[in-house]
Amino acid sequence: MVPSGTNETISQTVEAYSQMLLRLACTRLGSTADAEDAVQEAFLRLLTARPSFRDEDHKRAWLIRTTLQRASDIRRRADRRHSVPLEAVAEAMAPEPEALDRAGEIRAAVRALPEKYSAPVHLYYYEGYSIKEIARLLGLPAPTVGTRLARGRERLRQLLKEDVT
Repeated sequence: MVPSGTNETISQTVEAYSQMLLRLACTRLGSTADAEDAVQEAFLRLLTARPSFRDEDHKRAWLIRTTLQRASDIRRRADRRHSVPLEAVAEAMAPEPEALDRAGEIRAAVRALPEKYSAPVHLYYYEGYSIKEIARLLGLPAPTVGTRLARGRERLRQLLKEDVT
């Protein structure tokens, strides 16, 4: 069992996973501030719940799932408020669409995917996890992750094709 409650272990956990979790949440939310909130809430939950983990992989999976859940909560709250992230307004006001770099377009397209596709796509392409690792992290069968990756790629192709035309 991996202890999760001491200040030292929590500090090490924050240092080890905060950047990866921030990138994941940012992909889901599109706003750095909201992503930071999601990650902070996930770590706060770690502090308050003090779960025990079988091993480091179990801890990482728990943090990823918790961050995705917090990101979904934040996104739902934002949808209810009908607010628009400041970054989206800035992108919409950009003088020329050609000014957006391709990487930014792809990130925006990944954010536009439904969560069941965006999380596996982000973990696979941006974090470098294998299908088996993603399956373990998300608590899904590996064939389901493979299917979601394939469908996510197809939706990305469609979204990016629409942007070009």
